[in-house]
Amino acid sequence: MRHLDEAAARRFARTALGHVGQEYPNKLDHVMASDGDAQTPRELHPAFYGSFDWHSCVHSWWTLLTLRRLHPDMPEAAQIDALANETFTADKLAAELAYAQRPESRGFERPYGWAWLLYLHLEASRHEAREWASMLEPLARHFAAGFHDYLPRLAHPITTGTHFNTAFALTLSREWAGVFDPDLRELITDYAIAHFRDLPEYSGWDIGGDSFLSPILSVSLLMQRILPLHDFVAWFGRVLPEGGWLDDACNPVRVTDPSDGKMAHLDGLNLSRAWALRAIASALGDDARAARLRASAERHFASSIEAVDGDYMGSHWLASFALLAMVTPAE
Repeated sequence: MRHLDEAAARRFARTALGHVGQEYPNKLDHVMASDGDAQTPRELHPAFYGSFDWHSCVHSWWTLLTLRRLHPDMPEAAQIDALANETFTADKLAAELAYAQRPESRGFERPYGWAWLLYLHLEASRHEAREWASMLEPLARHFAAGFHDYLPRLAHPITTGTHFNTAFALTLSREWAGVFDPDLRELITDYAIAHFRDLPEYSGWDIGGDSFLSPILSVSLLMQRILPLHDFVAWFGRVLPEGGWLDDACNPVRVTDPSDGKMAHLDGLNLSRAWALRAIASALGDDARAARLRASAERHFASSIEAVDGDYMGSHWLASFALLAMVTPAE
């Protein structure tokens, strides 16, 4: 898995710039209360109407801002800057907040889109010369309040391999909360420990036909962020011991039809696994198992990196997951 050099950054930036403002095709997550709610994506979401769906637009903006920060001299950085100034305005983001505050929007993009919006706001805060973070903050605070309300009532974490996965959302949201909301960070930590610390050895199915997240690696990544190193190593050795599922069954998967939006999710599974495996290997240090996890991460990444700018059913979102993997230290 190569370093995020300028060539890779430009490739990802060109892809994301090509679709964050592309309104159609579009898949809305939209509950209507009356005929008046029958509106176009751009009318409903003046900031995040592109990239096929709301959450993909949000995390594609995270991709763009991250690339701008890491490679400020690439030609695309000026395009990102100009488009962000046009997108992250008070009026447009006030409309996004008003939509999220509708009674019918209580479950809108929960928890995946919520988490990515928080992660976008966190990245925007690193661009101190711009007002993007202050523009995004009211919407971020709204979704953070949603987590404060939602987690105490979520008696059973959702462990699917798609957007509803609890551990994935908590991993991103906890990083935001570490800067902006210490109480939410504590709530997420307590929730993860209560529901995931005492897991037995994993031996279940980890692949569905439309998965883009590994349920067990998503939990492992969250616990790696939460537990002290010694405790995490012990937890990991019990839940995913040597010779178990991770060594025997965690292999890259193949997409048979990249033009099918659900099947294309499997490229995301390869990339999200690469992200988790790299992070876990880094925590394990220099032992032989860490080296094997790094090698597995490389195989998963290589299996799907070309899909980042392939068919639109993958290209409208996959760069974000490739970038997560590439900016995660492997050592």
